[in-house]
Amino acid sequence: MKFGRTMSRIGKLPVKIEEGVKVLLEKNQVEISGAKGKLVIPINPAVEVKQEGETLVVLLKKQELMPMWGTTRALLNNAVIGVIKGWNRGLEMVGVGFKSAVKGNVLEVSAGFSHLVKFAIPEGIAITVDANTKINVSGINKELVGQTAAKIRKIRPPEPYKGKGIKYVDEVVRRKAGKSGKAGAK
Repeated sequence: MKFGRTMSRIGKLPVKIEEGVKVLLEKNQVEISGAKGKLVIPINPAVEVKQEGETLVVLLKKQELMPMWGTTRALLNNAVIGVIKGWNRGLEMVGVGFKSAVKGNVLEVSAGFSHLVKFAIPEGIAITVDANTKINVSGINKELVGQTAAKIRKIRPPEPYKGKGIKYVDEVVRRKAGKSGKAGAK
């Protein structure tokens, strides 16, 4: 597959280093630290990261590995945002008797099963529960926040007939019509 003269629209954009963010460039990784914590981003050998004033610029070394250009830039940008603001992902539980609670380092979920589902909270993630049915997953690593939220959603995904289950706050569950037959027909 040849890329020809195409340019990555994301890769060529510089990453703005916000005030209060420290960047340490090493050969195979970039260390980004800020008020909320520190992240280490591995760098693919196909790209090079340079600091120019208050921005990080990602340069492409090998033309055949162009997809890594935009990916590396996006990872660096997400890390800068994460150490300043952090990332959040909201979930909500829909169903009678569905509830959750955080006890220590474990999220306990009652989602219509005969037992409680216990979910171990990964290191670097904070989970809060509001009104027993709203779960907020937050942290500085965007990938880990999204992955943790997806694992919690997987406990009981929303079903299409009544909409019961655990869903993302902004998720729209497409509903299906139930059975429609003639009752009492002879």
